Amino acid sequence: MQIGRYRLSEGTPNRRGATWDGKGTNFALFSAHAERVELCLFDAKGETELERIELPEYTDEVFHGYLHDLPPGTVYGYRVYGPYLPLEGHRFNPNKLLLDPYAKAHIGELTWAPEVFGYQMGHEDGDLSFDDRDSARFVPKCVVVDETAPVERPTGLLVPWDRTVFYETHVAGFTKRHPNVPEALRGTFAGLQQQEVIDYIRTLGVTSVELLPIHTFVNDSYLLEKGMKNYWGYNTLGFFAPDPRYFSGEAVQEFKDMVDRLHEARLEVILDVVYNHTAEGNEMGPTLSFKGIDNASYYRLMPEEKRYYINDTGTGNTLNLSHPRTLQMVTDSLRYWVTEMKVDGYRFDLATILGREDHGFDEGGGFLDSCRQDPILSNIKLIAEPWDCGPGGYQVGGFPPGWAEWNDRYRDTVRSFWKGDEGTAADFATRITASGDKFNRRGRKPWASVNFITAHDGFTLNDLVSYNEKHNEANGEDNRDGHSDNKSWNCGVEGPTDDPEIINLRERQKRNLLATLLLSQGTPMLLAGDEIGRTQQGNNNAYCQDNEISWLDWEGITDEGHALHEFTRKLLFLRRQLPVLRRSRFFTGEYNEDLDVTDVKWLSPAATELTSEQWADASMRCFGMVIDGRAQATGIKRPASDATLLMVFNAYHDTVNFTLPNIPGPDQWTCILDTNMPVREDLPVFNSGDEYQVTGNSMLVFALEAKGATGKVFEKIETRMTDTSPPAAL
Repeated sequence: MQIGRYRLSEGTPNRRGATWDGKGTNFALFSAHAERVELCLFDAKGETELERIELPEYTDEVFHGYLHDLPPGTVYGYRVYGPYLPLEGHRFNPNKLLLDPYAKAHIGELTWAPEVFGYQMGHEDGDLSFDDRDSARFVPKCVVVDETAPVERPTGLLVPWDRTVFYETHVAGFTKRHPNVPEALRGTFAGLQQQEVIDYIRTLGVTSVELLPIHTFVNDSYLLEKGMKNYWGYNTLGFFAPDPRYFSGEAVQEFKDMVDRLHEARLEVILDVVYNHTAEGNEMGPTLSFKGIDNASYYRLMPEEKRYYINDTGTGNTLNLSHPRTLQMVTDSLRYWVTEMKVDGYRFDLATILGREDHGFDEGGGFLDSCRQDPILSNIKLIAEPWDCGPGGYQVGGFPPGWAEWNDRYRDTVRSFWKGDEGTAADFATRITASGDKFNRRGRKPWASVNFITAHDGFTLNDLVSYNEKHNEANGEDNRDGHSDNKSWNCGVEGPTDDPEIINLRERQKRNLLATLLLSQGTPMLLAGDEIGRTQQGNNNAYCQDNEISWLDWEGITDEGHALHEFTRKLLFLRRQLPVLRRSRFFTGEYNEDLDVTDVKWLSPAATELTSEQWADASMRCFGMVIDGRAQATGIKRPASDATLLMVFNAYHDTVNFTLPNIPGPDQWTCILDTNMPVREDLPVFNSGDEYQVTGNSMLVFALEAKGATGKVFEKIETRMTDTSPPAAL
């Protein structure tokens, strides 16, 4: 059948979206409740609607049709016909042009006009009214992508979990102010793949670049009205398309090239993804895609009042992953980014929602089961943000085997301990040993605990030690937004200071926090910029600050920032060189009779094992942890031959004399780290029984070389840790 310029045939329902096969394009769109679907074709700029073609077939709740000779690059959208019955959960309105949920590329931006809403704004009936104005010129469109050309590309890296170090950053913010990135490429995928940028990340010592959301998202209308933007990107509108704002041109290939360049540098790419809600909001939100295609299938609606949305996300709506087609769309999206775009894993925003069924969170829920059994998804890195604002929403430790989880208990406890809060020592000990109380079940490993002290949401490391209070005035909400309980300590002065004593204390506190993070058991996550002292001027909720508040200032790095960068590199070097810092077994503190060893011991400053009374002492702020390098490292019952470490943590404000313990084997301890003296000409050696004066607010690491060791590892450590050459230019 000839329709306009193209011959139309039935096509297939088996692959959703627009699929170019070299001869034409197949279109397939799921809707369980629609009556018919029109495909709308536009000019190359997406400004003029050229044709409307009704999809001729409906199979298994999928509308489909095939247009012969329709090429890649074609701009399109859908108009979907059906009942407009909000009280029954249906919001079909063919006057609203809709994005294909499976579109691989988008063009244009959303303009917040009354025409993009399915109802008449200001009408006395609210969202029950019907708006018959055309929205096409105000909304983004879809673009047909050519996926037929076979291209040899590097596969994912699969860095072992025990060696993984995440580096959370933002595509735009990382390069917006980078002097070695051409101005036209700053803030784009092309900018992030510049050699100087990649070299910096690689030589820092991290393994996995975790990018804040890059799926197509929209700027909230209330932010635009205030002259701001949605900077973080947690407002997704398309789960298969990279956001056009991050392209220096208009090619999906730019994202693929970025991934390839990072892989060539042996760096993984992890995407922060938002499958818990969409940018369409609640019943008063716009009709842009899912709401107009099949509102009752894509979203969780109130069971007794289907006009309204279940809002477990706090954003107005919640995707309904209990519906098989919605679940299929999400898993199809995940597989697409792995197989076609070659990403290495995902961090799931508000992941509890993805495991919630009608009866509540269920670690055997449909989505979590789908990931566990899928041959692709079960072999990549899956990281949950294990909380949301719905019922039973806090699920740290509650995800099934194979998943890692952001551990906010680690964040809060480590902050509190170094801040000097009373009664935190025992919990601190649990957190730095991978939170076995949360994760040591069902064969899960220590790597399941993703440890972090800072993330995109909250204070930076610099601000954590510089502000007692949040300072979010720039957000235009009278400082009411953002968390007020930051467990931060300004060290005596709020904000910037010239006082050298306070500056020295702050720098030592930064080193304490970084050393704790990067030398703890579990998987560390470092926030980009913390290693150079980046500040957000006390703003702990910079989601709307697409400006210098959020962007890394590469040319404004202070001497302290350069020194902190070098210190961070040394910490990551230690983590790589000392396997005992990344064990695959949880510590128990129990004596192993077969091996005559205890994997971990907790010591008082007198080198005696801590008693239950001492643990219960709320004022205890200084203690030691001995990790025995001879302890069983795998499921095979045999002793390991790693270095034994003594870590000393002193959150007390004054010096504490700490006696070095007597451990079977070599009796000389090498001090490989002292946060009070981050640069040393050599690594001092002490005998068991010697006292070391531990500076107030500091952390130390001593090492005993394994019996029979060649000394090469210690030689490498001493060479690296005593390197006083000027830091390389950043």
